[in-house]
Amino acid sequence: MANFLRVINPYKTDGTWVFDDPVASLVQEPFVSGIPEMIERLTAGIPGAEKGFRMLFAPGPFPGAMAELSWVREDMGGNWYRWTQASMEGWLCPALFKYFDKAPEKLFVRVESRAGVPESR
Repeated sequence: MANFLRVINPYKTDGTWVFDDPVASLVQEPFVSGIPEMIERLTAGIPGAEKGFRMLFAPGPFPGAMAELSWVREDMGGNWYRWTQASMEGWLCPALFKYFDKAPEKLFVRVESRAGVPESR
């Protein structure tokens, strides 16, 4: 499967988690409705995460994945996902379709420090 793993580099601006992806024509695309709380939980062990961290995600399992999100329902053009292990739910906006043709049944996520990773912005 081509481009199985996707990588973005979220960061905080004005108290909001956002990310840039020039290839997908996204600039300061915000995370909302439950996703910021998931990010806070996932990045709790990453010092300075608000300045930027790497997020890897894929529609299937991969080594080191830290969260498994399950599709719940479509809503307002976006999609709700549940992180059952953490009893959390969050909405991913239509920017999801910049990465997938349709909303995946599962999303697997890993976060890691950007230490040693060249800055993209």
